[in-house]
Amino acid sequence: MKLFRRAVSALLALLIASPAAAAPALWKFGDADTTIYLFGTIHALPPGYAWEDERIRKAMDASDTLVIETLVDKDPRAMASLFPSPDSSLPPIVERIAPEARPAFEALLVKAKIDPAMLSRMPTWQACFVLMGAMMRDLGVQREAGVEDGLTNAFAPPAPTTAPADSAPPSTLPTSATTKKIEGLETVADQLAMFSTLSEADQREMLTSFATGKSDAKADYDRLLKAWSSGDEAAIARQFEEDEDLTPHLREILLRKRNANWAAWLKQRLDRPGTLFVAVGAGHLAGPASVQKMLSADGIAVERVEPASR
Repeated sequence: MKLFRRAVSALLALLIASPAAAAPALWKFGDADTTIYLFGTIHALPPGYAWEDERIRKAMDASDTLVIETLVDKDPRAMASLFPSPDSSLPPIVERIAPEARPAFEALLVKAKIDPAMLSRMPTWQACFVLMGAMMRDLGVQREAGVEDGLTNAFAPPAPTTAPADSAPPSTLPTSATTKKIEGLETVADQLAMFSTLSEADQREMLTSFATGKSDAKADYDRLLKAWSSGDEAAIARQFEEDEDLTPHLREILLRKRNANWAAWLKQRLDRPGTLFVAVGAGHLAGPASVQKMLSADGIAVERVEPASR
């Protein structure tokens, strides 16, 4: 499955020095008393990667609310409670890999210094998350250096707390130093459920993908870096459209359905005054099923905010 490979490709691409004039895509829509900015993100970056420009800073300064995909609890115990307990009855992790990919998968575990016995006690989807984390560490890529963490730091939030059950989505964390707020479109549990409810066949395909398809990885890195840093929505959309291993089922769950939910929430949010800066993965803002296309289908005009030099 190229979906996870492409996610890693995006992260690897960003290991290259930041371009002199990065200009990720930014959109805006609204009505008489509400303005909403839409910004496509990369969730994890190498430390020091420069992605802000004047447009983005102005939009952030003008906004009273930041909206991101999910609010991640910084307490590791709270996060650990969302994952299932180890289960020794599960089959060995290597047996869940396509036979032809097992040698490469075993070599990957050795390189990552991961004990296969540990993964064998996890559901297949959770093992995928562990491998993704190991790959990010190996690459020197950190979620803490990603766009979302940069945005939340700029909006000066307090330490995450548990939102009331009836507040999600979105869940809201008011800042202690300002009147600004931070909201999440989904909870962490919501996002994990997308993977835990996949069929075992889909989960095993994800797992196998970590050991396959490395021949075109560098080209993917370069294309994604160029597309995101230059705000090339069409190129980002092509990356997803050309992904033959992103099955219709996964495309429905991970992209179209979430985009539809978010577009509906954004449309309803226009009923309340204010200025929002909404930041979600760049893939959700590209292609025929993008959030902008869904808003446009509902009669909401979304305009691109171009850099001053264009």
